[in-house]
Amino acid sequence: MDFELPEEMKMIQSLARDFVNDQLRPLERELLGRSADLHDARLSLPDETEKRLITVARETGLWGVNVPEELGGVGLSTLGNCLVEEELAQTVVPFNFGDVTPILFECNAEQRERFFRPAFNREKQAYLALMEPGQEADVATIETRATRTNGHYILNGRKISLSRASQDYFAIVFARSADNGGSGVTCLLVEKDTPGFRVMGGAEVTGWRSQVREPALLVFDGCRVPTGNVLGEEGKALSLGKKELPSRRIVRGARSVGVAQRLLEEATTRAQTWQSFGRPISEQPSVQADLADIAADIHAGRLIVYEAAWKADRGEPVRQEAAMVKLFATRMLYNVADRVTHIYGGPPYVAGLPMERLCRHALATSGIELALEVQRGIIARDILRGQKV
Repeated sequence: MDFELPEEMKMIQSLARDFVNDQLRPLERELLGRSADLHDARLSLPDETEKRLITVARETGLWGVNVPEELGGVGLSTLGNCLVEEELAQTVVPFNFGDVTPILFECNAEQRERFFRPAFNREKQAYLALMEPGQEADVATIETRATRTNGHYILNGRKISLSRASQDYFAIVFARSADNGGSGVTCLLVEKDTPGFRVMGGAEVTGWRSQVREPALLVFDGCRVPTGNVLGEEGKALSLGKKELPSRRIVRGARSVGVAQRLLEEATTRAQTWQSFGRPISEQPSVQADLADIAADIHAGRLIVYEAAWKADRGEPVRQEAAMVKLFATRMLYNVADRVTHIYGGPPYVAGLPMERLCRHALATSGIELALEVQRGIIARDILRGQKV
């Protein structure tokens, strides 16, 4: 068995690492706030800064690493995307190399020009509108309705989206097809100025509250959407991007590994520089045990991610492996963040430090037991069918 990364993968990893260290990490202080009361802290980068980073990413050849070549991207393999995502996750600066929801990969030729390319080039923001107010992200709870009439769909309902606000945007809306017995779910691409469509809230928040993005409320009141704006087939929206889902789960696992790696780096610095009774806390057996456990968890997480990515790139079915990656990596990150809090002598929520935002996001996103139960269900069903682990 060869565990060595191919040379071309090492080059991609090195490019992404240099970009993060040279371009993104120096921006962390600007993002986390410089004032004493942190009133200038932000969740997103200023537009002019993001435009500069996009230019550098294009010049470096990293823009569109997860986008297929036929759509104008780099078309990196699953393993390549894992390596890039692992590096990007080691900073609190929210930047990616042209990541676009795979749902838009299924745009037809006309829709690519109107929706996909503007989203890919950061000319427009795509609001992903699946969730509804007070409901779980479950298709069974979708109440938004789309009724077909005279070459249009009449869209009625409300959606919430955590996508970043923008002056120019469109919405990717999942609605129940009322004319299809109410059983099918159709995906509609709704442009900004469509009558009957408005967005409320979701604006950029500064200060300490910028830790978490406030959701935007998307309201559709008799909104007339042309039938040409249906993405995929009517009533079959749930199949959109489905073939990309296992690989995306594996890449998300790589992101957990990257966050954990940065947490280990910060915890190591803390252990070496902080003293208790005149001696570095790095000499305490309990701190050394935590550091060792963190390192072992990260190593195991990285191996399970890389193996699943390798299988995906060989064309092997990886549904079970992807579920295992998401399950293991999510719990691994939670455990790492928990051990880091012990090294810090308590929750390291010191406002204005990268550690605070990393741990806050790690604990918030890792404790979603409902999401983990879905992955456990996938794994258990395969085992019960006799599939080998």
